[in-house]
Amino acid sequence: MKKNLWSLQAGDRGRITGFDEVLAEKYRIRLMELGFHPGEVVSCLQAPSFGTPKVYRVANTIFSIDDEVGIHIDVDLVVCRD
Repeated sequence: MKKNLWSLQAGDRGRITGFDEVLAEKYRIRLMELGFHPGEVVSCLQAPSFGTPKVYRVANTIFSIDDEVGIHIDVDLVVCRD
């Protein structure tokens, strides 16, 4: 099942598989400069209600991303095994 970054809930982790074709190239480049590149694991730290930006950790840095960007970042859910 294909997911996007915005669909992750607090505590979920996803491995970035790419970006959809709708996201402009300038945004893809900037996201990759920030560490959001295919193969990287992203953790959703906070998912507040009412559509406010969610908080993610990628490459040991924390970012706030809203739905307008998050829906264009494709991820595969990563299952944590303790």
